[in-house]
Amino acid sequence: MDHPALWWAIRLVVGLAGLAAAGAAGLLIVIAIALAMAYPNLPDVTSLADYRPKLPLRVLSADGQLIEEFGEERRNLLTIKEIPDVMINAVLAIEDTRFFEHSGVDYRGMVRAGLANLGRAKSQGASTITMQVARNVYLSAEKSYTRKIYEVLLTFKLEHMLTKQQILEIYMNQIFLGQRAYGFSAASQTYFGKQLKDVTIAEAAMLAGLPQAPSAYNPISNPKRSRARQLHIIDRMEQNGFITSAEASEAKAEKLAVRRVSQSRIHAEFAAEMVRQAMVAQYGDEAYTRGLIVTTTLRADDQLAAYNAVRKGVLDFESRQFYRGPELFIDLPTDPAARDDAIDNALTERPDNGDLLTAVVLEAGPRKVVAVRQDGEPFEITGEGLRPARSGLAEKAGPNIKLRPGAVIRVFKTGEKSWRITQLPEVEAAFVAMDPRTGAIRALVGGFDFQKNKFNHVTQAWRQPGSSFKPFIYSAALEKGVSPMTVVNDAPLFYSARDTGGKPWEPRNYDGQFEGPMSVRRALAKSKNMVSIRILELVGTQSAQSWVARFGFDAEKHPPYLTMALGAGAVTPMQMATGFAVFANGGYRVAPTLVSRVTDHRGKVIFEATPPALDDSMRVIDERNAFVMNSLLQEITRTGTAARAQSLGRPDLYGKTGTTNDSVDAWFVGFQPSVVAASWVGYDTPRNLGSRETGGGLSLPIWMSYMSEALKNEPVATYTPPRGVIRVGGEWYYEEYGPGNSVHGIGLGDPWPGQAVDPALLGGTEGSNPPSAPLRSDDRRSILDLFRN
Repeated sequence: MDHPALWWAIRLVVGLAGLAAAGAAGLLIVIAIALAMAYPNLPDVTSLADYRPKLPLRVLSADGQLIEEFGEERRNLLTIKEIPDVMINAVLAIEDTRFFEHSGVDYRGMVRAGLANLGRAKSQGASTITMQVARNVYLSAEKSYTRKIYEVLLTFKLEHMLTKQQILEIYMNQIFLGQRAYGFSAASQTYFGKQLKDVTIAEAAMLAGLPQAPSAYNPISNPKRSRARQLHIIDRMEQNGFITSAEASEAKAEKLAVRRVSQSRIHAEFAAEMVRQAMVAQYGDEAYTRGLIVTTTLRADDQLAAYNAVRKGVLDFESRQFYRGPELFIDLPTDPAARDDAIDNALTERPDNGDLLTAVVLEAGPRKVVAVRQDGEPFEITGEGLRPARSGLAEKAGPNIKLRPGAVIRVFKTGEKSWRITQLPEVEAAFVAMDPRTGAIRALVGGFDFQKNKFNHVTQAWRQPGSSFKPFIYSAALEKGVSPMTVVNDAPLFYSARDTGGKPWEPRNYDGQFEGPMSVRRALAKSKNMVSIRILELVGTQSAQSWVARFGFDAEKHPPYLTMALGAGAVTPMQMATGFAVFANGGYRVAPTLVSRVTDHRGKVIFEATPPALDDSMRVIDERNAFVMNSLLQEITRTGTAARAQSLGRPDLYGKTGTTNDSVDAWFVGFQPSVVAASWVGYDTPRNLGSRETGGGLSLPIWMSYMSEALKNEPVATYTPPRGVIRVGGEWYYEEYGPGNSVHGIGLGDPWPGQAVDPALLGGTEGSNPPSAPLRSDDRRSILDLFRN
């Protein structure tokens, strides 16, 4: 017999003697017989010296906050040196006080357990930490004599092959702690939203109570039992000298902020899903198990600001919509217990949606509604809180919208004791913000609620941009000699059926008014459609199509027809942000970036993005083009359709509103030199948002809400005039197109005759009444031919 086997025999004799002393004489015979059969079949535990469990894919913000984890097991592997003493002491106090003294089996504990279990059919035993490691890593959860024998044998083997520190490290990372969390580091994030190194004594004690029964002592679902066990563990920590009496008292008095599992402070679910798809495409299913840590470019505070801005913008819009009625009607039994069960079931079936909480109506009248949530405490909704649902309180309200006892409704808090009735919105929204200098995405919200609709509107929704697309047409015009002071006639245009090859087209402005000759600066600020069409005539539709492709737009989605002037093509919010970034950064096209670094669980860098250095290879428009366009875009936020942006109290804001035909899509895209953002609102199945709903009224407030937070510590920035531009009479010109040399008047006479036609169909935009076959202009028309003085 070799030395390890001899050592084993000696320890087994001692272990069996302990079992015999515990009154388990019958069990001793069974163990002795099984020993010869069991020993050769024991698994090799040497691999545990290099412990590598399945580790989830973790997605972090740029400042290190956890966004999401993907994988069957939530786990964050730490070395024993990285686990704080307070957590280790809490675990030892309740699980295995003599861990560093015994040799794997605590005979004193086994004697106590043996006496307690004397006469029972199945032994409960006294599990040490080493025994729990043996059980959790290698054995099933069944309770039988055979499994217990293997557990003891494995325990001795683990103690022989590994150090106490290694065993404790495995335990602290391996043990299941509820809510898909494995190990105390993951549990700390799950229950408290913080790193394990930052837990307090009170938090450590609550976490230490989970291994025995993760469900029974879950602080989310069983707060009372969890609290009782936490207090017991604090007492044990004090009794074993791990903490002082004063520390114990302080820990017992501490109020813990246990977070809901679905609660994510950052709310970056859409971005996390983008990362997941990218990692799976790169690494396959191993992405879920090899412990990849992906650091994104998202800023936690920016992301939260964007999320809140989108939620508020959508809910403000929803408050103006007709009340669609309760989500569900249930019967309320007269028996109190049965009624409580019915309410609980209904609320479980319709869970809360962020700050949109679910409640069941108990009483309903024209001046007061009484409702209840799962806490069982009724609350009243009165006054303004009833206004969104007033049609459901009307005497003649239809049965589907009538508020009555048993109605399941949505409410949200407007004050400490004030509530308001609302409803889950049908409209969708999207928002994306990025650094125009690097392409780093700071915030991304792909829709109102990821759980309800996982379609990412930032990257997947192809919508008409409406007037928010006009700056790209005006940018092309600057290269044709147009200046901000070029006068364009805001007068009616008419194209006959012969011109269009289909129905006649008589485009109009959004407000239906024509103001006659006006400067390009004023026309863009007021978003005049007639002027944009005339500008596109000057540029030429083929030339404009090539020009907009410079900004990252797909040329085939912007056919060379006159309706391009009104934003009748198709874009995504991400494309719009990328396009406006060209103006913001002085003429460079940068690719949006979401992932900045990928490491393994030990911190080894697998991938790291290098921020682009803006150079001539990335330049797509001249710096002076961007400078003059920024001057025009700034006018929009000062005196134009986005003038309400002035309430932010900053002069360095630039952007353009957009509302498509019949108010189907509402946009605002704009920037400050350090951040560019696009905001969109619309229905997934395109339909009218409302006759008075515009990009300035719907999407601009979302953009402003975000910018108010994102720019808090950002100093006011200005653009330095580049070489090649001159300032004359307070206006900027290209040097070669200064006064007397630039295009000085467009469309001041009759409309241009006979355009070439194409039978293709393209949707229209605000006030455009598009023809069935949009118009194509001559790409090579001379500038002089377009003067109609």
